Amino acid sequence: MTAHVIDGKAFAATVRAKVAAHVTRLREENGIVPGLAVVLVGEDPASQVYVRSKGKMTVEVGMASFEHKLPVDTTEADLLAIVRRLNADPKIHGILVQLPLPPHLDSDLVINTIDPAKDVDGFHISNVGLLGTGQKAMVPCTPLGSLMMLRDYHGSLSGMNAVVIGRSNIVGKPMAQLLLGDSCTVTIAHSRTRDLSAVVQQADIVVAAVGRPEMVVGDWIKPGATVIDVGINRIERDGKTVLVGDCHYDSCAAVAGAITPVPGGVGPMTIACLLANTLTACCRTNGLVEPEGLTA
Repeated sequence: MTAHVIDGKAFAATVRAKVAAHVTRLREENGIVPGLAVVLVGEDPASQVYVRSKGKMTVEVGMASFEHKLPVDTTEADLLAIVRRLNADPKIHGILVQLPLPPHLDSDLVINTIDPAKDVDGFHISNVGLLGTGQKAMVPCTPLGSLMMLRDYHGSLSGMNAVVIGRSNIVGKPMAQLLLGDSCTVTIAHSRTRDLSAVVQQADIVVAAVGRPEMVVGDWIKPGATVIDVGINRIERDGKTVLVGDCHYDSCAAVAGAITPVPGGVGPMTIACLLANTLTACCRTNGLVEPEGLTA
């Protein structure tokens, strides 16, 4: 068996095209332009690259992009003041504070200061609670992108056994909630799970989000299962730095029915879903119909 490769790059391009089309209609029919504000504190190279990419794609889909780049020694009071100003700004529909923050800043406090309606990362405690109780919420981008790809490949997920490896607040827990919402039977596995391989072998859907390079191997995968690899790990191989996922791609692809590659799988969907969330937030704020197929 050779697994079907779920092309996240192509899927993300489709999502961005849908967002752009809806943004055009909003501007032409309602005179509204969705606005996304990104706040970056410090000079972490990876964060800088990510923020530039977000800004570029925001403009490409016709949205307004607002970037606030702050020095690494920015005080918590100053950062919170900026967040509150963005909360009050009607031109801003989505606010994202780039993580990680410098150690002297309280990430939870900063995130929970964002207006939940503008929390396009889906990290605010109110959105976490809404998602957990099956209500309308802003959903974290990476789990939302993973769910979109699963729905696109399978159609209905009802009744499928899903194992999520990883229990982070950013991916593992919200991913499990989304799968429950689509009527999967869900197991959350982690580093303390006994006989992890046996647990994974029962899964029709495996979502690997544990942050350990190539931990999941083909022997763990049920023949024909769908593997969503959220991991992005840099390792040295043959004298070069390469990107690998949490799954050993070749061995898993030989058994699975479908698999996301790394790179080019889940990663591109994260920014695409950030744009989708900003559009959704804009529509909700203005009492307009939400974009079809771009929400959980």
